[in-house]
This record gives sequence, structure tokens and C-alpha cells, in this order.
Amino acid sequence: MSPAATIVGLADALAAQAKRHLHTSQPSLSRQIRDLEREVGVELLTRSVHGVELTPAGQAFIDHARQAPMHVDAAAEAARTAAQPARNTLAIGFQTGHEMNWLPSAMRMLHDELANIEVTVVSDYSPDLAEALARGRLDLAFLRVEPGYDLEYVVVDREPLIVLMPSDHRLTMRDAVRPQDFVGEIFIGGSKKATVLHAVTKDYFRGVGLDIPLDHGVDNMAMVMSLVASTRGLALTRA
Repeated sequence: MSPAATIVGLADALAAQAKRHLHTSQPSLSRQIRDLEREVGVELLTRSVHGVELTPAGQAFIDHARQAPMHVDAAAEAARTAAQPARNTLAIGFQTGHEMNWLPSAMRMLHDELANIEVTVVSDYSPDLAEALARGRLDLAFLRVEPGYDLEYVVVDREPLIVLMPSDHRLTMRDAVRPQDFVGEIFIGGSKKATVLHAVTKDYFRGVGLDIPLDHGVDNMAMVMSLVASTRGLALTRA
């Protein structure tokens, strides 16, 4: 029997004696109680004409002793957990809307090469993924090159530029659209947060010799589509 169980057993015996007002006790139990009182250093029960009663110290001892098995169980579980090999973890991020492009292949590779790794998957917009990487909340992410962060990039794909416009816009009737056709149109670009979209749009116009103002700045693709629909404007973005 563990020390904690022995203590609780004695405590229960004390409580039983006090409750039943026993006038006699078994010699072995009395001896254990005397030994326990000697170890604790205080009297745990008293005898009187009314029987055996717990002292205030004895009642306090019982209250605490009953909690001992729980602490022993918790300590044993902690020891078993500590004895197990640490499980490696990997937090990986995917750009919202592009999860299906990379998630299946990435998960197959991780399963084949790192079978014992625990993977956490996050979906977010590119600037937010860069922020999470910089702060250590992610270990790896599929995102665009975001300026202002000390990150290491490896090119895995290149995205073509497309023009996003309302389905009934006049330019949809053409087989090809020239940059000059954008002049006079409401144009939507990236905000200060979505620096990549903003820079891509400005660089493209600068490269073709156009100075087209960006009428609205947005943070993500969902907002781009919403503004294109509501303002009937155009947006230069990546497929």
C-alpha cells in the first residue's frame, strides 16, 4: 500500500472511531495511530467518557490526507508523460484560397518523411502568415514575398496576373484586353497592409507607361471581389 493510501486509511479509521464513539480499539490500529501522532507531532484524537473523538488537529489532518491520492495519481501521470518521447510538432500555414493547391502534397510528404510529426494547419492571408512566421507561431507557410519581415523564401510557383472585373463589364466582350483599356476605369489595389498586391499593381502600370490611380485599397482577395462587384471597378491580381 502506498504511503498516501496508508495515511487515508488511518484517517478513515480515525473518523470511523470518532463517529461510532468507540470505547475500545484494535491494538494494531492503536499502535499505528500512536506512530502517526508521533510522526505528525500532535495529538489526533482523544478519549473521553463519551468515546473517541477527533481533535481539531485530527480533523485538519483528515481533510488534507484525503487529497493525497489525487496528488499521487497526478504525479504518476506526469511521470509517465515525461517518460514518453517528445512528439515533434510543425505548424504550417497556407494562403487562404490556395490550400487545395499545396495542402494534399505537403501532407503526403510529411506523412511519408516524418511519420511521427504532429501537424497543425492554418489558413490565412499572406501578410498575416508572414506576421505569424516572424513571431514564431508558424514554422512554414506558403505565401507571397512580404516585405518588411526577416524571412527566408524558396520559390515553389509563379502566379500569372489576371484582370478581375464584373461579368457584364464592357471589356469582357473582347478577346484580349490591353493595359490602355484600363484608363478611366475605377481601379482597385492593395492597401498598406496588402503591400504585395499594391506593389504588383503599381509596378505593372509603371512598366507599361501608365499612371493609373488606385481608387480603393483592400487587404485580401475577398475584399477585392466585393469591391469589384459593388463599384464595378477593375482589379489586377494573381490567379
